[in-house]
Amino acid sequence: MAKKIREEDALAYHSQGRPGKIEVIPTTATETQRDLALAYSPGVAKPCLRIADNQEDVYQYTAKGNLVAVISNGTAVLGLGDIGPEASKPVMEGKGILFKIFADIDVFDLELDTTNIDEFIRTVKILEPTFGGINLEDIKAPDCFEIERRLKEELEIPIMHDDQHGTAIISSAGLLNALEIVRKDIDKVRVVVSGAGASAVSCTRLFIQLGANPDNIIMCDSKGVIRKDRENLTSQKAEFATEVDVYTLEEAIEGADVFLGLSKGDIMTPDMLRSMATRPVVFALANPDPEIDYNLAIQTRKDVVVATGRSDFPNQVNNVLGFPFIFRGALDVRSKAINEEMKLAAVHALAQLAKEPVPEIVKTAYNQKKIIFGKDYIIPKPLDPRLLTTVAPAVAKAAMESGVARKNIQDWEEYKLDLRRRMGFDERLIRIMTNKARQDPQRLVFAEAEDYRVLKAAQIVFEDGVANPILLGRKKEIYKIAEENQIELEGMEIIDPKSDECADKREEYAKKFFNRVQRKGYNYFEAKSRMAVRYYYGAMMVQTGDADALITGQKQKYTDTFRTVMDIIGPYKPGIKIAGMYLVFTKQGPLFMADTTVIPDPSEDDLVNIAVLAAKAVQQFNLQPRIAMLSYSNFGSSKGAETRKVRNAVRKLKEQYPRLIVDGEIQANLALNTDALEEAYPFSPLIDGKPNLFIFPNLAAGNIAYKLLQTVGNAEAVGPMSLGLSKAVHVLQLGSSIREITNMATIAVVDAQEKKKKSKDYLRVV
Repeated sequence: MAKKIREEDALAYHSQGRPGKIEVIPTTATETQRDLALAYSPGVAKPCLRIADNQEDVYQYTAKGNLVAVISNGTAVLGLGDIGPEASKPVMEGKGILFKIFADIDVFDLELDTTNIDEFIRTVKILEPTFGGINLEDIKAPDCFEIERRLKEELEIPIMHDDQHGTAIISSAGLLNALEIVRKDIDKVRVVVSGAGASAVSCTRLFIQLGANPDNIIMCDSKGVIRKDRENLTSQKAEFATEVDVYTLEEAIEGADVFLGLSKGDIMTPDMLRSMATRPVVFALANPDPEIDYNLAIQTRKDVVVATGRSDFPNQVNNVLGFPFIFRGALDVRSKAINEEMKLAAVHALAQLAKEPVPEIVKTAYNQKKIIFGKDYIIPKPLDPRLLTTVAPAVAKAAMESGVARKNIQDWEEYKLDLRRRMGFDERLIRIMTNKARQDPQRLVFAEAEDYRVLKAAQIVFEDGVANPILLGRKKEIYKIAEENQIELEGMEIIDPKSDECADKREEYAKKFFNRVQRKGYNYFEAKSRMAVRYYYGAMMVQTGDADALITGQKQKYTDTFRTVMDIIGPYKPGIKIAGMYLVFTKQGPLFMADTTVIPDPSEDDLVNIAVLAAKAVQQFNLQPRIAMLSYSNFGSSKGAETRKVRNAVRKLKEQYPRLIVDGEIQANLALNTDALEEAYPFSPLIDGKPNLFIFPNLAAGNIAYKLLQTVGNAEAVGPMSLGLSKAVHVLQLGSSIREITNMATIAVVDAQEKKKKSKDYLRVV
């Protein structure tokens, strides 16, 4: 969770480049005239006629089966209230992004300029032929109840108001597990609900479906306890009105077993918490400030189980755990609805998943050595990749069993495999690395802090809790740039290596540097003068332990900076050659490419070294490296010195590291086509899954390949990552963007974390 989101950053994020956050991209070939004739006239007539004969064929010939509408009128947006349809559009676009990145569901967002319930319903109804599902969002209560009820009755596609049911599903899963931990039965617990809006009503209804006794539930709104003797209650509030002789939240909560807060921050006092029953369960879900602060709650009572809506505390009740996967399951069986059976299936799937052994990728993402079912882990983590293959199948199966599915799934294992195939790792890798970095921020030196892009990147990683930046440069100039660009520097250390206050440190560094390079062409005076140069000074900070990592190279040639790094830092052990690697996000998924920056013409032993170093780096992303050693030949199909070099490198790798998944020499196109590879070369270990790490036969090939992908393929490249250094030092390409610097800073922090572990086994696959 970012420490602080600045207005100018949020506005720039939404406005720079193409305004907004989403676009429509063709999924079929459109390059030739024939492609266009098939896409539109006259070819489009063929599927139109098929659909006219059988409406169900719309799912076969169009994108309807993977298309959800996110629809709002902007009357209850986030914590902003009734801000109108136009102002709600950024939120709806954001919801579309979550659908896509977590479940590969496409979204059109629709903001309706009406507060008339009948008009809203009619508009959505006539859109039914377009969409496979409807996600209602940010509609005020009680209108949202009526709108959802009538649409569910009148339409035959899945519909869900996520503000109601998303929170209900996640909190219900958490409640089941929390009650198991505190050893209480749901039918016997006393529940107090603070809040009477859409989420609170839906949560309470679902609690009752799970077995909670309605007579044991007290709901409060801003006026106090909702009692039967109160006048002008809405039908939803009347549903939970009580005759119990209590009038305030403070009175109601005394002796209660469960508190569910969906109201406002800090309304629950420590005394109120102390008045609850033994082993209480507190779900304080108001955002951004919970009804009671998490740390205050656990300090007040050691026996309490606490959940909040915040990512910086354990047990986050986050709707992203539910809606992408619920719609995924519903769409995949062409469900007519999202019914109670499907919601309950999602509840039980989430509750059960929290009890399963947590995979390493999740522990890595949150930098926790141990995540086990208990007071601090009652709900799965949002970055758990198993959510898709757990919740979606459960929902799909419930749709089939309850009779609302139009399509049946026969092979559930194949379905789960298909779900995994459709979801690449792409930028989730960076999110995982960011979470890992946040768990143990390192002291990160930015050597060119007088550059606006570097300074802005430093601010971002500092405020995101990724790193503790150390800025090198003239303080006056840095403050000037910061003021001109509204960059906050508070909390960041600034060092000017040329200043008098650094004289003693320059002398200390010069002596140590000279001891390393005195037989490499430097005299002592040259060594001393170098310490006034920022990237020399920064490298020495890392070498001596005064800092943990360094980012440099923004203002000088890569080769010049890298040579300095080699002089000061050096490899992690003698004989190792340093190499470079890029991570490139492509439509084929994330591809790691090495060596793309350092060794011009590697020998076969160099190729072995590069592959091993790169494999270790891939493992830091918690991926199993699958290595393709590239050439212009396939397994001896062409003869030549280069192909022989690659072939011998593969042989040595398999001999020295038998657990590595590696093959070659192989052409890039064949390596990425597992069907063709299996047909032509069924012996290759790469047929079981596409490679994710490519080792190039020379620098020219690697450098050209990643730059072509980056430019022509519109792929984002992260790097270059330095491989094999003894310290976490990474050299940027000249003129890197803020985003590129930020990504590299994150990787540098994780690299520093890994190097501090000092593992005896440099490569886990050995």
